[in-house]
Amino acid sequence: MTAPAEHGPAGSATVRPVPAHALADASVDASVHAPADTGAVAGRLGAGVWTALVVVYVVWGSTYLAIRIAVETMPSFLSAAARFLTAGLLLAGFVAVRHGRAGLRVDLRELGSAALVGLLLLTGGNGLVVLGETSVPSGLAALLVAVVPLWMVLLTAAGGERPKRAGLAGVLLGLVGLAVLSAPAIGGSTAPAGVVAIICATLTWASGSFASKRIRMPGNVFASSAYQMLAGGLGNLLIGLARGEERGLRPGDVSTRSWLALAFLVVFGSLVAFTAYAWLLRSAPLTLVATYAYVNPVVAVLLGWLVLAEPLTGPTLLGGAVVVAGVCLVVSGSRGSGRKSARASAREPDRA
Repeated sequence: MTAPAEHGPAGSATVRPVPAHALADASVDASVHAPADTGAVAGRLGAGVWTALVVVYVVWGSTYLAIRIAVETMPSFLSAAARFLTAGLLLAGFVAVRHGRAGLRVDLRELGSAALVGLLLLTGGNGLVVLGETSVPSGLAALLVAVVPLWMVLLTAAGGERPKRAGLAGVLLGLVGLAVLSAPAIGGSTAPAGVVAIICATLTWASGSFASKRIRMPGNVFASSAYQMLAGGLGNLLIGLARGEERGLRPGDVSTRSWLALAFLVVFGSLVAFTAYAWLLRSAPLTLVATYAYVNPVVAVLLGWLVLAEPLTGPTLLGGAVVVAGVCLVVSGSRGSGRKSARASAREPDRA
């Protein structure tokens, strides 16, 4: 999934969708490993949360098109490996320069957690999306990925947290909107294997997102994202080599379009958006973070209209409106839950 990335991170010296100091300060304290869906964190969704959400909404909405262009002349898993290994090394270098070796220091448990989440998100999630996009149009891929919030709600429920009515209604309404959006595309000829690969990707991505809120991750969100990308990149590399994707591969045969798409995926899809996403998983309710999967298809459709002159049909406009309504429901439910939790915490006696 674009995840990639992202899903990716935000380490560029010139592009800072979320202030670097805010992200670093929010992630240094190991106490942020507690689930972010409860307590006062959910009750104060500040400018950083909304900025990171907008970044994930817009940037990851554009990465489906970039992935589609990259795999025109690049093998699927090896292109994903190049993306995440490059981004991971750059982000690790950023952490080392900014915080020294201490910024990258983690124990074995934290390293194992980051590796597990990276494999789920970036090898199982993003890698399978890249594979699927070799035969599935980018717009349809984005529509299929929009089932991620439903998986997240089900996983959250399986973890013992009862879904809020507004959040559940928002998920269902969003799926209705996506059904309206995808109906014309599904009517055409689509490779079943590609569709199955992307659906499997949504489950592994949701599982990785859910796991990252339940296990102890590295305290520094930049270091955590770097380790996740390195692990996910290595996983994609091993799968690509096992599939024999390196045979007959010559860099000179890769088109300029594909190189530029890969560079966009490294910088914006990984260094910017994936770190923003990783930070959101610690700082905002999971159901709110999952709304990116509803907005991304709308962004993809709009980009197709603006860049490729694809027509905006009636079903597209109607489905997009329903999707936005679903997102609003989830957002309102998350904020209401946060306020309620904050009030409950304020009523409890100090047990320190």
